[in-house]
Parts: sequence; structure tokens; C-alpha cells
Amino acid sequence: MDRTPTDWADHAARMADETVRPESRWHRPLATVPRHLFVPRWWTTSEQDGTWAYELRDGTSDPDAWMNSANDNSLSVITRVGPHHADHAAPGTVIPETRPTSSATLPKLVVKLYQHAFLADDSRILVTCGSGYGTALACQRLGDERVTSVDVDPYLVHAARDRLAAAGHRPHLEVCDVTGELSGVYDRIVSTVSVPAVPASWLAALAPGGRMVSTLSGTGLLIVADKTADGGATGRVAPEPAGFMSTRHGDDYPPLPTTPIGGPPRGRRTARASPPAATR
Repeated sequence: MDRTPTDWADHAARMADETVRPESRWHRPLATVPRHLFVPRWWTTSEQDGTWAYELRDGTSDPDAWMNSANDNSLSVITRVGPHHADHAAPGTVIPETRPTSSATLPKLVVKLYQHAFLADDSRILVTCGSGYGTALACQRLGDERVTSVDVDPYLVHAARDRLAAAGHRPHLEVCDVTGELSGVYDRIVSTVSVPAVPASWLAALAPGGRMVSTLSGTGLLIVADKTADGGATGRVAPEPAGFMSTRHGDDYPPLPTTPIGGPPRGRRTARASPPAATR
């Protein structure tokens, strides 16, 4: 039996109003994509015996919390911590002292990245998948056939495919490492996972004049860069700070380093990425 609250559209419409102006091309996607479908179960932080932990929440058991969390434009809804996806956790599960590994990124930040990408109506876009919510917004804005969404985690892609279909969307979905070789050619690459440096594969996959938008790991810097004629890219640091989970290559991240990492550099900078080396 479908136990989705019948007033979800009212919640989504309010979130759209709070996020963008009514004339924005992103208002309709925000108001019509049911974000709650992509986060039926999630993790919230709590204190357990003096340490932080993640506690499972279930939408059908608490519809008010479900609607409020799903339609908070400033909240990234955490769906996976360590190797534990909320979909697979038993009721009452608490996971101590771990790191989040997937989420539905806060809507106002997803839209800000898309705005920096400066999408045309015919843009072909590659996005990172996660919960699938950001993919759904892109589908609603551009059409399913122009959207490709990738994730290193097979289950995330499987779950997103089902939830996107429930929301009426069928983009191309693929299991792959976004920092590795990419299939296809795109006008835009928008990543909601941070990277230590711009992958050479992004430059190879971008069409001439294409644009990439992402963050650099551990810096809070949001990078907007355009592909140049020589196969490299020039760009800038956007004025808004942003941070995402880093790319991972397995079920979980390696243990945290014991040595503190230095703070992010300050001020705006011009970034330049070198073209990928020729294959010999």
C-alpha cells in the first residue's frame, strides 16, 4: 500500500518558492520532483553515550519528519553511512562513529551548481547519481534523453533507477567511477562529489566549449571551468563555498588520517587544467 502523504506537492511547492524566484527555470523542477521518493529512509545524527552516531529514520513511520526533511532546501538527507545504506538497515539501527557515504544533496546547492553550469535547453549533461534526486531535477529541466547519471555504487544506481521511474523519468544510468574513463560526450559535467583534482577523463568527455562544475576535496572551493580549444580548461572559483563527500572507490572510505589537514586557501583564483596526455 502506498503510504506517501497526499500533501507532498504542497511541501515541494513551498520549497521551490523558498529556493528560487517563480520565473526561474528551476522553480518547476523543484516544485514537481517528489524528493521524498528518493529518501524513504535516512540517517540522522544523534549523541550516544557521549559520542556522535547515526540513527535510522523511516518515512512511513513518521510522515511529518519525512516531509519536513525531504523538503528542507538546506538539508542534505544522508542515505548511507560507512557501508550501511538506510534501505537495508533494521528498525532502530544506530551506527556509531562513521562517515556519511551518500546523500540527497541539499536542493538549493544542487540548483546553484546547475545555475553555474549555465544549461542550454539542448545541453547534454553528465551528473553524479547518489540518491537520484539531482538527476531527477536535471531530467525535469532538460528531458530524460539528455541526462546521464553515474555512480561507483551499484546499489545506488539500482535504487535510483527504480525511484526515477516512479517519478516518471528514465535517463541513462551507469555504474562507473566518475574519476575514471567516461563513455559519451557531454556539454556539461556537474559533480556532487568532490575530487582532489580535475580528472583528465572529464576533459576528454567534455565537448568543445563544454563546462564542468565541482568542488575540490578538502577545500570548500566550488570550481567552474570551461574546456578550451587545446583540450585543457580555464575557469574560476565561484563565490559560494561548497563541500561534498569525496569520491570513493569501494564500500567505504579509508580510515581518517591522524594528522590534521591544513585549512582551505582564501580568495578567488583562476584555475587551469592541463589537457590529458596523449596515449602512446
